[in-house]
Amino acid sequence: MKKLLSIMLALTLLLALAVPGFATTIIDAHGNEVELDDSLEAYSEAVLYGADDAARKRETNLGDLWTDALRWFAVSGKINEFFEEDDVTAGNSAVAVDADHIVALWNGGNLRSDVAVGKFGAVQLAEVLPYPNKVAVVYMTGAQLREALEAASQGLPYSEGSAAACASFMQAAGLKYTVDLAKPYDKGEAYGKNWFKAASLGRVAVTEVNGAPLDEAATYAVITSNANFNGMDSSYIFKEAAEANEKSAITTAVVRDVIWMYR
Repeated sequence: MKKLLSIMLALTLLLALAVPGFATTIIDAHGNEVELDDSLEAYSEAVLYGADDAARKRETNLGDLWTDALRWFAVSGKINEFFEEDDVTAGNSAVAVDADHIVALWNGGNLRSDVAVGKFGAVQLAEVLPYPNKVAVVYMTGAQLREALEAASQGLPYSEGSAAACASFMQAAGLKYTVDLAKPYDKGEAYGKNWFKAASLGRVAVTEVNGAPLDEAATYAVITSNANFNGMDSSYIFKEAAEANEKSAITTAVVRDVIWMYR
């Protein structure tokens, strides 16, 4: 009887593994057809705020989740499996700085929906991020990092008129920074439709990076999206830094998948 039960249990397990998972097909914001794994589930004990431009206005718990996941992806070494073949051939197969110099930045305009209390799945995360963003690594100096945050804050304080510019505001992990809203942003050269390069720095203060003071001469790895890597929104520093350091790379890892890995 025990042998029969064992055989039946093994057969049941094999049949369960043979059943294909259900998938929902969506069209992402770039018009690509994407299949989402409906078997993925998580649970939130609080509303994660991304709707109504929440992440363009201030730090949010959804922004914390997103950037914590990206930084974990790099620090844990999981990212090493996702470097392009050309990068690996060139010897670029891991993040090239210590964990205390790894931070994550994510622009608030790329968090589009709330996650409600309770169970949620891949469809809900696709509503949060409807773009097919990949994880990217950009190496920049501490001075460049501070300028990147200065430029990203230029739309603040949020208003109906500044909503588009506030899309660049950065949610962060691995660093703490403040924005002095009493100081005006010093607009330099126009950059794109809604942004300007920083003519000087003054309203952003980086108070710590992974528990230590910001070192403006040191090199930091910024974990972000391919869009910021390529200079989207106010991210001109990201683009300049990526072009200057050949170890900067766009990986094959889909950002939404990384959030599921982190859970």
